[in-house]
Amino acid sequence: MNPGAGSPPTDPITRVAAFDLDGTLTTRDCVVPFLRRVAGTRVLVTRMLRHPLGLAGAGLRRDRDALKRASAAGAFAGHDADDVQRIGQAFAEEIHASWLRREVVAELERHRDRGDAVVVVSASFEVYVRPLAALLGAQDVLATRLDVDAAGRLSGRLADSNCRGPEKVRRLHGWLDEHAGGRSSVEVTAYGDSTGDRELLLDADVARWVGRGKMPR
Repeated sequence: MNPGAGSPPTDPITRVAAFDLDGTLTTRDCVVPFLRRVAGTRVLVTRMLRHPLGLAGAGLRRDRDALKRASAAGAFAGHDADDVQRIGQAFAEEIHASWLRREVVAELERHRDRGDAVVVVSASFEVYVRPLAALLGAQDVLATRLDVDAAGRLSGRLADSNCRGPEKVRRLHGWLDEHAGGRSSVEVTAYGDSTGDRELLLDADVARWVGRGKMPR
């Protein structure tokens, strides 16, 4: 479930461009359409309604992490991981063909062409973000991963934390430790459009807000 989007540059990394996906590189949300693509709307709704009180509570608390866990369980549990990988590849190709914000993709290409390391940092599911990043020429992906059991089926659980908010910073810093000598060794430019990108933007040396209104502080 984790084929490479690309390889980190062989030259020392001094500049990194970190891009959110949904609403930043794309014109629309990708998560819900992918859930429906895998499970079908009727099955997804039926499974999620088995736990109405939990969903209602998560909604009232605006707990996006709990909602992500519930939706992943409803959509993916029991599916063959290779089948979902194939659906993710096709979905990535559809996003690349029709759902991209061309002006933001142009910024990604500018960073890539001048030799910056480009990383997509997203709460979307890695199963389609990674093949999309490969199509865009990004070096790597930090996204929400799905747990696969010993039989090669999706358990319906997340493999680790939902990659939003502070988790984006934690994951990016880990990547920089591994590939670039740590956060203090590089200049980071970050692109985002929502409150889920707040911490990533505040941590960056250069913050590019592409959302409506003012960047959250």
